[in-house]
Amino acid sequence: MTASLRHTVTIVILAASSCTLWFMPVPEGASPEIMRAAALVVLAIGAWASVLLPEHLVAVAFFLAAMILHVSSPPVIFSGFASPAFWLVFGGLIIGAAVDRTGLGGRIARTLVRRFTGGYLATVAGVVTVCLALGFLMPSTMGRLVLLLPIVLALADRLGYLAGSRGRTGLVIATGFGSYLGPVAILPANVPNNVLLGAAQTFHGIQIQYFDWLLIHFPVLGLLKSILLVLVVWRLFNDTPIRGEEAAEEASEPSYWSRDEQRLALLLAAALALWATDAVHGVSPAWISLAAGLICLLPVVGLVPPQTFRDKVPINPLIYVAGILGVGALVADSGLGETLAHVVLDNVSMDGEHPAKAFFALSLMTTLLGTVSTMPGIPAILTPIAGDIATASGLPLKTVLMTFVNGFSTVLFPYQVPPLIVLLQLGNIPASAAVRTALVTAFFTVLILMPLNYFWWRILGLLP
Repeated sequence: MTASLRHTVTIVILAASSCTLWFMPVPEGASPEIMRAAALVVLAIGAWASVLLPEHLVAVAFFLAAMILHVSSPPVIFSGFASPAFWLVFGGLIIGAAVDRTGLGGRIARTLVRRFTGGYLATVAGVVTVCLALGFLMPSTMGRLVLLLPIVLALADRLGYLAGSRGRTGLVIATGFGSYLGPVAILPANVPNNVLLGAAQTFHGIQIQYFDWLLIHFPVLGLLKSILLVLVVWRLFNDTPIRGEEAAEEASEPSYWSRDEQRLALLLAAALALWATDAVHGVSPAWISLAAGLICLLPVVGLVPPQTFRDKVPINPLIYVAGILGVGALVADSGLGETLAHVVLDNVSMDGEHPAKAFFALSLMTTLLGTVSTMPGIPAILTPIAGDIATASGLPLKTVLMTFVNGFSTVLFPYQVPPLIVLLQLGNIPASAAVRTALVTAFFTVLILMPLNYFWWRILGLLP
């Protein structure tokens, strides 16, 4: 089946499903808006999942359709723009532009990657380590990927892994998956984290703190999953360089740090310190990110001049985040969330007497949901109904919310994470290689890491 035919079939299926929901009778006791909301949500989530259009265009179409069709009120539809997650991403994009413009990100990446060139396993470990380290500095999966990919491709050339080789494919795969999987354990590092942050505060009044998130998720989903990724890539793509020895080293970057690099390094250190101590001062990571972004924009500081702001700070991710959060708000406001809760709870056997069963059932359910909603859709759909899930499962509400992270950190197919689609294009690698990596990593995540996460949460007191 050709790509155009697949798109046509997908459009027909989505349109038919949406129209069917729109004209279906309203369930007894439900609000009149529920079926219209369901139709629009299916259309938006389906378009995001199938990548029919760029994510920001789907979000804009959602805003327009919701207003024209009177599906809900403007404060609900546009609530994503008032969410801390929106401003967290905005600040992160500015920081990412500063890291790129000053050359600090490239310096750090090149320095770290050169430390791991003692064989293919060491090189892959170095690439994944750099991706994880940059997760603390650049709150954008796409930003990390775009920054690192040219460096990794140049490294592959120097080491003798030429275009089309297994070794080069593996290094590109390590860059893409390493930019998403491990950094899931770092709160501001990607879109699904930010969506969960905003939705948890909007629907449940829970402010997720940077250090708590790191403590809960980094040991297993951050560190151990990064190690798992290294082993999977090494096993699938281990290769012998075409050339027997490395080519001559390219001229290294200047040893001195520019004034802008020094300023940005100090600013990032301060931001990291404030993020890590938010349990003490109580300031949301979103406002720390926004403050750091504002400082970068100040003319007296000059880290992100006006022209750089216009060229390097895209609006697309912001519209995407606002759209995802708007869908979640619509799900909750229309009563669709309550209906979904009953469907979920009727089909997922949970009770308060078996917390382990509830933990694994929720983890697997969210993992499978990601195949149809994409990763940001998981917290957008489930967070509004987290209270009902907590009541049925007997788990604390915070534990239920944190369990969603198990789902959107387990990738089964590349399309679930939009930056991985970009990786396939920029890195010029076959989709089959990314699919194999995702499936093998997901298999061992479910088999090994989820049980380890369960025991780690028991130690922390998240699970009874």
